[in-house]
Amino acid sequence: MRARTNVAALAVGLAMLLFGAAAGWAFQVDQPLDDPALEARALHLHQQLRCLVCQGQAISDSNAELARDLRQIVRERIAAGETDAQVKQYLVARYGDFVLLNPPVKASTYVLWFGPALILVLGAAGVFFLLRRSRGRAVAAAPLSADERRRVEALLDDDDS
Repeated sequence: MRARTNVAALAVGLAMLLFGAAAGWAFQVDQPLDDPALEARALHLHQQLRCLVCQGQAISDSNAELARDLRQIVRERIAAGETDAQVKQYLVARYGDFVLLNPPVKASTYVLWFGPALILVLGAAGVFFLLRRSRGRAVAAAPLSADERRRVEALLDDDDS
C-alpha cells in the first residue's frame, strides 16, 4: 500500500515537472537591443505594427511566432542603422499596408478605411427600402361574404358556450 502511494506521488511530481517545463517553453522572451535608445525605438515601432496572425493586436502584445519574428526583424533593422520609416517601408513591402495598425489612406487601402462604413450605409438603405416597399404592399382585407360571416358567428357562438 505504501509503495503504491510513493509511486503515485512520484508520477504526480513527474507530471508537474513536465507540464511546468512545457509552460516555460510556450513563451520566449525577446532579446532586447544593448542600446536603450534603440530599444525604445524598437518598442515604439512594435506598437505601430499589426500581428498578422492575431490581426487585432500589435506585435508587442502578441505571443504568436510570426509576431516574435517581426519584433526580431524590427530590432535587426534598427541595429543596422535604418530609420523608423525605412523599417516600416521594408515591412510594408513584404507584408502590405495591413501590417500597419494605422494604414495610410490611399487608393489601395480605401477598402480598409471606408469598407465598414459603406457596408453599414448599404445595409441601412436596404432595410429602409425593404420596409418602405412592404408598407406600400399592405392589402385591404375583402369584406366577408354572407356564408363566411355565418361561419364566423357560429364559431364565436361555440366559444361562448
